[in-house]
Amino acid sequence: MRVLVVTAVTAEADAVSGGLGAGTERDLPGGYLLTAHPRTDVAAAGGTDVLAAGVGPAAAAAGTATALALAAASAASPAPYDLVVSAGIGGGFQPLAPLGSLVVADAIVAADLGAETPEGFLPVDELGFGRTVHRPPPALAARIAGLLAAVHAPVLTVSTVTGSAARTAELTARHPRAAAEAMEGFGVAEAAAAYSVPVIEIRAVSNAVGPRDRSAWRIGPALDALRYAFQQLSPVFEESSP
Repeated sequence: MRVLVVTAVTAEADAVSGGLGAGTERDLPGGYLLTAHPRTDVAAAGGTDVLAAGVGPAAAAAGTATALALAAASAASPAPYDLVVSAGIGGGFQPLAPLGSLVVADAIVAADLGAETPEGFLPVDELGFGRTVHRPPPALAARIAGLLAAVHAPVLTVSTVTGSAARTAELTARHPRAAAEAMEGFGVAEAAAAYSVPVIEIRAVSNAVGPRDRSAWRIGPALDALRYAFQQLSPVFEESSP
């Protein structure tokens, strides 16, 4: 299997690469740095590439699309990768996803893509423009969640990180099953969908969704959890298909 893992920042990419083992770095157009991790069985095709694409859904989509386009241009088959994974740290909705836990998305939701109205928020699909949800392959997402002992629930993509109780209550009311929020998953999923490549999202919880309190963040343990996740996933990624 050939896998593209997309993170927002270098620290997340380093954690993922740390779980996958030794890799080789190369520059991509646009200033992106990609780290390639070949399969353990060097005679087999595939491997896992790790890319830090930037913060937010637009940067994530642009970086993912760049990597997919370059791979497609040099690939023998129409599909440049077998699987795209959006990965990184994020906020957890309490008490469902405590600090240090892992979340694997069963839905990747653009939570603030839409319009405010006097009656409340309307998502863009209800306005008749595009979509707000991507669904990872159910069997694969459930398998990964089980392997990682992760919460298996929706992950929200937001352009503004939640920092108040009122915003938390609003998101929880609209998405009662949501376990985590982050800023890139939907952008990664949009780019993957353009190339008909399935997508998975994995988040390690570094903070509680709610009033902003930097003293309570646990970024180091969340990065450790992310590294652990990809240590466990190496055998899955070395299979022949997702």
